[in-house]
Amino acid sequence: MRNLLVTIFIIIFSFQLDAQETLTLNEAVRIGLQKNVYLQKISNNIQIAESNLLTSYGNFLPSVAASTSWGWTRSEDVGGTATIFGQVIPIPQSTSDTRNYNASISGSWTLFDGLANYNQLSKSRNELEVAKLQIERAKQEVIFQTVSGYYDVINLKKQMEVAEDNLKWNQKNLEMVTERNKVGQVTLADVYSQQVRTGTAELDAIRAKNNYETGKSNFLFNLGLDVLETYNFIDPTLESDKAIHDASEFILAEELTALINKALNTRSDFQSAQLNLENANKNITIANSGHLPSISNTFGFYSRTDKFDNILKNKTYTVGLALNIPIFSGWSIDNRVQMAEVDAKNKKLDLTDLEREIKKNLQKNYLDLQASIKRVDLSQKNIVAAEENRKIEESKYSLGSTTLLNVLIANSEYTMALSNLINAQFEFLKLKEQLNYYLGVLDSSKYE
Repeated sequence: MRNLLVTIFIIIFSFQLDAQETLTLNEAVRIGLQKNVYLQKISNNIQIAESNLLTSYGNFLPSVAASTSWGWTRSEDVGGTATIFGQVIPIPQSTSDTRNYNASISGSWTLFDGLANYNQLSKSRNELEVAKLQIERAKQEVIFQTVSGYYDVINLKKQMEVAEDNLKWNQKNLEMVTERNKVGQVTLADVYSQQVRTGTAELDAIRAKNNYETGKSNFLFNLGLDVLETYNFIDPTLESDKAIHDASEFILAEELTALINKALNTRSDFQSAQLNLENANKNITIANSGHLPSISNTFGFYSRTDKFDNILKNKTYTVGLALNIPIFSGWSIDNRVQMAEVDAKNKKLDLTDLEREIKKNLQKNYLDLQASIKRVDLSQKNIVAAEENRKIEESKYSLGSTTLLNVLIANSEYTMALSNLINAQFEFLKLKEQLNYYLGVLDSSKYE
């Protein structure tokens, strides 16, 4: 009967596992890139930038318009009389029809506008590049936030496992203490103490499980998934020790100055800020072009007739050149120039501020990573010491040479050491991902 129950339990458990949908880190990032609303909105800006670029090319071409018209007039006169030189002359009844056909093609072409059209074209190209860079930076933001959130969920899952293992140890120790009390080896106070500690461990396990479920729901909500669906999260840190070791060697070997220079060369938001400053300077040139004369060309073809067959026989051609020299415009051009100059100054301040922010963030991240490496190493050594101390206290307690309180303290220290190591490992992994984000090297193409 026992074997039958175990078999049924295994079958049911297997079905439950099969019903769970696996959500890997790469799949989570891919979903985040697909469903992020902000990313979708700024992706639409590409269409606007492309349309503006096409318009800038159109500024070099003539504008042409064609028109045609047709008109019909019917006049009916009932007749009458007219007096001419004293004589009354009868006017007979008459009817007349007239038709008018008109066709024209006209256009204008700006030949020179102070080089404003050339600067506008270059500005539109930069704006298109800025839109692409903004999308790339937004993708990196989504990747970083998704990876960090996924690590948080796995961290909570491991903390839950630590709490469950601690509960199992306390339950097992409660059984041992109870049996030893029955044979008179320990006092009843030890039983009560262990019962309280077991109850506390059970409460900690429940809280850890609730934290894991809440963290998982928040993560699924942020991804745009159903929080009630059951997902199986795959731990991406199964080889975290090797990954941490390799990353530690890389980080310790890199100079902070080299990392900053790399970030200034690769960060898409920094490149975008540089292009915005370049466009602001072009706006100054465009505004100053209002002080320069402009030359435009006009041309046209016109035809008018009362018979459609003669529509192309009566023709008129026109060609003209116009020179416009601005003399005084009420300081409106000066106002536009001044506004463009102020905007350029602000864009330069934005670029400088962003560069300072990049340096500050990288410096803090670099120092935090070095401290995190030491924390991981210390936590690993602390686990070895705490585990050995717990074994010693358990052996001494079984021999009656120590108290239960010392055993419980040793177990608490071991459990805390496990929890601290998990936190240290995930802190390092998140800081490492943050370093890649600050460097601007997160590649979104591998998730598409």
